[in-house]
Amino acid sequence: MLPYFKYTSVKKEIVMTPHIEAKNGEIAKIVLMPGDPLRAKYIAENFLDNVKQVNSVRNMLMFTGTYKGKEVSICGSGMGVPSIGIYSYELFKFYGVDTIIRVGSSGAYSEHLKLYDVVLATEAYSDSTAFPRLVIGEDTHVTYASKEVNDRLKASADKLNINLYEERVHSSDVFYSIRPLEETVKTTQASCVEMESSALFTNAKATGKSAACLLSISDHLVTKEETTAKQRETTFGDMIKVALESL
Repeated sequence: MLPYFKYTSVKKEIVMTPHIEAKNGEIAKIVLMPGDPLRAKYIAENFLDNVKQVNSVRNMLMFTGTYKGKEVSICGSGMGVPSIGIYSYELFKFYGVDTIIRVGSSGAYSEHLKLYDVVLATEAYSDSTAFPRLVIGEDTHVTYASKEVNDRLKASADKLNINLYEERVHSSDVFYSIRPLEETVKTTQASCVEMESSALFTNAKATGKSAACLLSISDHLVTKEETTAKQRETTFGDMIKVALESL
């Protein structure tokens, strides 16, 4: 399979990858990327104006609209490093996206984090070095968010009077792990866990683009508190506001 397909017509160049059907120009330079495509739909319908759906391949919904006059796209990524690795790379490489801000849910490893707290990832620890080794030739467990984007997100949060916790996150390849929590925390030196940001940060470095990750705490591995699937789809408004106001 070719890495992407590109057709040229008299009227408009059409860019298509095996996973995204959007035409050239239909995806904004800045993308907010939740894992759940239904969360992408919810954000687009409840926060944006002039919304247009631009992708439905594999039901990975993507939308473009405006927020206070600024064009932005909301694109689902799916779960895990391989999925966001595909979508973020294609958006950066073939659709001219400059910045992707992941907006996702996270499980807390530390008691200083509470349900619905908003975390700004400074870096991501991955158990495997395979993705950065194969994409950027670096045998590393740790990848980093873009400082410039993080600074904009912090300024946005200050303006909204929303507290951000700047943390190292564990970007895990395994959801159902048998490793004890204490050992995981000692190994990763992370305060919370998700499954995508390490690939996003790696792809940003590979393509010379920018990436950041905002997370809302959806469950707690210490206190055993948790939110429902519906709450994860339709809440976490503070995180979305911080991301959108940073535009």
